[in-house]
Amino acid sequence: MELGFISKTIINILGVILVIILMVRRINSWVYEYKLGEKRHNLPPGDLGLPYIGNMWSFLRAFKSTNPDSFINTFITRYGKTGIYKAFMFGSPSIIVTSAETCRKVLNDDEKFKPGWPESTAELIGRQSFIAISYEEHKRLRRVTSTPINGHEALSQYVGYIESIVQTSLEKWCKMGDIEFLTHLRKLTFQIIMYIFLSSESEPVMEALEREYSTLNYGVRSMAINLPGFAYHKALKARKRLVAVFQSIIDERRALKRDGVAIEAKKDMMDDLLEVEDEDGRKLTDQEIIDVLVMYLNAGHESSGHTMMWATVLLQQHPEVLHKVKAEQEEIVKNRPANQKGLTLKEVRQMTYLSQVIDETLRWLTFSFVVFREAISDVKINGYTIPKGWKVLVWFRTCHLDPETWPEPMKFNPSRWDDFVPKAGTFLPFGAGSRLCPGNDLAKLEISIFLHYFILNYRLARVNPDCTVQYLPHRRPKDNCLGKVIKI
Repeated sequence: MELGFISKTIINILGVILVIILMVRRINSWVYEYKLGEKRHNLPPGDLGLPYIGNMWSFLRAFKSTNPDSFINTFITRYGKTGIYKAFMFGSPSIIVTSAETCRKVLNDDEKFKPGWPESTAELIGRQSFIAISYEEHKRLRRVTSTPINGHEALSQYVGYIESIVQTSLEKWCKMGDIEFLTHLRKLTFQIIMYIFLSSESEPVMEALEREYSTLNYGVRSMAINLPGFAYHKALKARKRLVAVFQSIIDERRALKRDGVAIEAKKDMMDDLLEVEDEDGRKLTDQEIIDVLVMYLNAGHESSGHTMMWATVLLQQHPEVLHKVKAEQEEIVKNRPANQKGLTLKEVRQMTYLSQVIDETLRWLTFSFVVFREAISDVKINGYTIPKGWKVLVWFRTCHLDPETWPEPMKFNPSRWDDFVPKAGTFLPFGAGSRLCPGNDLAKLEISIFLHYFILNYRLARVNPDCTVQYLPHRRPKDNCLGKVIKI
């Protein structure tokens, strides 16, 4: 009798717990879906997860494991390969698009989609940066800021500097014993971008700023918990320190111009930003300049440094590829005029196979696995409705690792690019559409120059070749690729 009563009590308690769990799991749906009325029946398949947290726990769990793609694979397993799913991500009801076609549609339609980065990201990178401003403002700022870093004339000017700093750095690294290869590559690329934007070569200043950017990056991909000890809280403090540094530089430049002091140093991006005017004669505010600098200096070194590291590692793991790309570099040096010293932009553009190595590394790595948009109005895609105001997460990883486009997608195979032009939406290392990364040509230039000299003259002896890889905020070995640079 007592056992029966206890059993019934346990069953009732479990039943109540189950009902509570089911009700809690439906809260997001009640809050965000039911107010859509009939439109909710046309939402893509998926679920909005738990209140506030949404699907973030499963996302973080996947990206902190050895299989980050398990997050999206769960949606595919549960709901089929629709290429579009509903979820609750980074504090907002969201639609995740995963197929090349849906990604292409979202990225190229500025009339229906605007930037939709989380509020926390906009707070860190800047509300006047490219990730937060309107389409018209973006066009204006892009025109102003892309000229000094892209185009034949601008890139030709940077070849000599990049070449010099690469040679100097490699020579120094090979005398230092074991180093964190990735850390030093990031310092190298940060030095290049600092030179272009601020004419700065002060090593202490650059190291201090690079540390702040590292902290900022960890906060961008974290949950927006503004409490001591959390990554987002640390990132906000890092941004505050960066803003203070850039404001002091702006104040100094304005004072020099006001006092008529001639500056003999080269004209840099800061000078352009201080002087540029739009059609109505309006100049950029200090806040606009600072946010553009925060964005460019962040994007302009992180991806290049990681790509250089992974290309180096992957080449050494594939001797047949290394042999082929080294032969190409040796041929370029061999055919160089006797009176020519150093690389030219023309030679870099003759590095056909090296370019394939870089593209394959960018695809395999997928440095930025997602970008954010927001629906300006209700949008129909693939028979589903994306409601106005919902975030749209363009998931690059699935495009770059789709076996239908890229057979054996996790295999590093630069020869897959022989006479191959990827269809729109299948290869998105720098995004697409009007918001394509404006520094993509500069990034590929510095990666090419670095690999040219490394392949010809050095090799990397890793201390922990089987080191565990982590995927947040970006894919990297946990030991930052600890090893020794050895001169051949």
